[in-house]
Amino acid sequence: MQELEHRSGRISYTILAADGSVCRLPDGFLRTCAGGTDRTYAYLLVDHLRWLVSEGLTPESVSMRDLERYMGAVGAEYRGPYGNPWRVGKRPYAQSSLDAAAACLKRFYCYLGSHGENQALAEEFTRKGARLPTKADRRRLFLGHVVQEMAANPLRPARAVRGRHPKMPPDGARTTLLDDLGSARDRMTVTWLADGGFRIGEFCGLHLVDLHLREGAECGECRPPHVHICHRETNPNRSRAKTKPPWTTRNGVVHGGLVRRASPAMIHTYFEYMTTEYPHNADHGMLLIQLHGPGKGQPWSMAGARAMLNRAGIRLDLGKVNPHAWRHLFATNVLDASDGDTLIARDAGGWSSATTVEQIYGHTDLHDPKFTAALDRVWERP
Repeated sequence: MQELEHRSGRISYTILAADGSVCRLPDGFLRTCAGGTDRTYAYLLVDHLRWLVSEGLTPESVSMRDLERYMGAVGAEYRGPYGNPWRVGKRPYAQSSLDAAAACLKRFYCYLGSHGENQALAEEFTRKGARLPTKADRRRLFLGHVVQEMAANPLRPARAVRGRHPKMPPDGARTTLLDDLGSARDRMTVTWLADGGFRIGEFCGLHLVDLHLREGAECGECRPPHVHICHRETNPNRSRAKTKPPWTTRNGVVHGGLVRRASPAMIHTYFEYMTTEYPHNADHGMLLIQLHGPGKGQPWSMAGARAMLNRAGIRLDLGKVNPHAWRHLFATNVLDASDGDTLIARDAGGWSSATTVEQIYGHTDLHDPKFTAALDRVWERP
């Protein structure tokens, strides 16, 4: 896989053959992918193309049965011979990676079919890729009551049913970290992740113009203090927001994007950071900067933010502190405060679906008196 940096600052990806030439079809396919998706699909596609070589196959000759074998080789459940050993010494894909690989392969081979290559496989994806619509599908669609089938992916493995496990920060992590961290930037990071529910890519991708931390900002989209999360392909630290709502700048004011409310603590830590650590001569316009090393004053990367939290967690005996854990904590706190209203939690954290909040991000506090009282009532029954 080859990373390409354009003059505009945009990063794209392509795939090279062993002799250094560009693989025509994979390169054309990656050009059709949206920013962020192309990087993920490039890594997954490289793995698949290497497997094809080891099996003596090509994208033009591979069959659906071969693709099912490949999914089994990387971790999906599969009944049948796998063929030659593959990914020896590497862990199998996790469930989310298997879903992404299945989506990548379907799009790639449908793209090939549209360009006259392996059309039989592309037609098989279309023919086999159908399922009955669920109630949620019908609710999302206009005239959903007349829908007879929905598009599906025959390569997508069945989701493993596992008990939910806690994904929250360690108990008391916020207070412990804020008492220990000596940098205003690092304290702002903990506060904004906890109070704003930001993904790490959203947080590290913020620009100063995205912050409307005053009442009645000129954008007119939210009266209280808020932040606009905007997907940008050209951030110098290569951070990207996951969601891509349209946004624009008019008269120097950002409009659109994903609007997220800002707490008083977020505003306080922002001004502390800006007045003590932010350089007056920064020309990149990004919020977070490196404080030490040869890149001092340059935009702070997602890897740097993760490393800071991880080092602090180890130093304070908190264990590994994952930035995404604060997003789970944020969702749980909003659900608790709103009596379980998933619509409020969805809009507060910028999720696309209330079901996602309920099924993935909502966690019960095992030490909650209500939780304990409910179990006590159950156990008291004969």
